[in-house]
Amino acid sequence: MKGLGEELLRLKDEGLYRWLRTVKGGQGPYIDIDGKKVLNLSSNNYLGLASHPKVKEGFINATKKYGAGAGASRLISGNIEIFEELEKKIAGFKGTETALIFSTGYMANVGIISSLAGKDDLILSDKLNHASIIDGCLLSRAAFKRFPHRDTKKLEELLKNSSGYGQKLIITEGVFSMDGDIAPLPEIVNLSKKYSATLMLDEAHATGVLGKNGKGTMEHFGLKNGVDIIMGTFGKALGVFGAYAAGTEELREYLINKARSQIFTTGLPPGVIGAVIQALDIVEKESGLREQLKENMAFFRKGLQELGFNTMNSETQIIPVLIGDSKVAMKMSEMLIEQGVFAQGIRPPTVPKGYARLRATLMATHTREDLEKALDAFQKTGKELAII
Repeated sequence: MKGLGEELLRLKDEGLYRWLRTVKGGQGPYIDIDGKKVLNLSSNNYLGLASHPKVKEGFINATKKYGAGAGASRLISGNIEIFEELEKKIAGFKGTETALIFSTGYMANVGIISSLAGKDDLILSDKLNHASIIDGCLLSRAAFKRFPHRDTKKLEELLKNSSGYGQKLIITEGVFSMDGDIAPLPEIVNLSKKYSATLMLDEAHATGVLGKNGKGTMEHFGLKNGVDIIMGTFGKALGVFGAYAAGTEELREYLINKARSQIFTTGLPPGVIGAVIQALDIVEKESGLREQLKENMAFFRKGLQELGFNTMNSETQIIPVLIGDSKVAMKMSEMLIEQGVFAQGIRPPTVPKGYARLRATLMATHTREDLEKALDAFQKTGKELAII
């Protein structure tokens, strides 16, 4: 096709070219990338549940009982009973009336947003919200305005000037996927109430991690209510795959009828559902993994900062190491791999221009020795590239 080659050359020249790495083995503290064993600082498997024996057993048992696939969309013949078992469990975990499973986080955000908002409505979205949220907003055809990251003053200004729209929808992540900071949720909840706006919270990177019991951002802040739509995924701390929307019975009924990404897709494989049920059990009953993750992220963030790296405003297991230049970020990532540490370089358009970084993600299953090894590698490469 005309122009494809030229565009690929441009991406390479600007340090924005992407390619697939071959990973051998499961998602653990160490993985094999392109034939080299490396410490894995690039996985969202925050609690290490992707390889947990109980989670794998849940996958196997559900597959044996129900087969490898759902066979159809849930509105046809694919609504196997195990789906509803998990939805009840999610609702109990999140403290909502009910929940609805989606096949992926991307499909959940696109489906929820595009079905709830229309051309006469207004969506107010944090500027650093995930690409799936942005795409959902664009598909909705609603007026779409982004407020500066975590800036509740600007959000209120936009709400004050929102007369003339049908409904107002505020969307924020709980834990932001690239910066690792936390939304000022109490203030946003107050604003949504004050201006009669619907509030949607993306809990992809908070579920299983934030809060005393891993229930997410609301528990972290001690909030019992105030969020109308809670969306989250099973592919991060829960270690599996899929997503959900949690809220009222009316919301669930509406999404079943209106969310195209839910209606026109085959249901998740039963094995996935069985694995998620086990993962939620572990999160609810075993706080030790969560506490170990907190210790690991505090130790590693402090170590990076003492070396002179800029970890931005990270408060969580997602720790960005700000580099700035895309080519330098990718060079450092490759140098780290040579030293046995994998920390993926992140460049535009995933992050704003000039904010390329290494995105280090911590796992509960990392040992202190693992993290000390990583800090030594960061120090060596940082000095060689004159970053520190």
